[in-house]
Amino acid sequence: MITENTSSSDGPGGVPGLPTRWVLARVAGPSMSPTVRHGDRLLVRRLPPGAVVPAGTVVLARFPARPELLVVKRVRRAVPGGHWVEGDNPLVTDDSRAFGTAVVVGRVVARLRPRPGRLPAPPPV
Repeated sequence: MITENTSSSDGPGGVPGLPTRWVLARVAGPSMSPTVRHGDRLLVRRLPPGAVVPAGTVVLARFPARPELLVVKRVRRAVPGGHWVEGDNPLVTDDSRAFGTAVVVGRVVARLRPRPGRLPAPPPV
């Protein structure tokens, strides 16, 4: 889950997009551990509505069933109406397994704090 206020006008599926081209987001929770952890700050680039995102990409997304919830997840595959996204921590299921198809609103470009750098590849399944 992300704790920044990043809502703007509605996008596909009635979910809010991101207000600016670049957004700083702070991770809250363990769903993407060990890739990103609680408290990490991420640099995110807004994606246009309906953008196709390759599998393995770490993104910010919203679920039409829970449009107020902004999450950081990894894209598993494109599906009708959006993308199937899951966290890297299999014990936490606040992802497409619980809420269905997600609308991707931004792509995570880098982790800024506390450990700057690019995000690692997905963990082995």
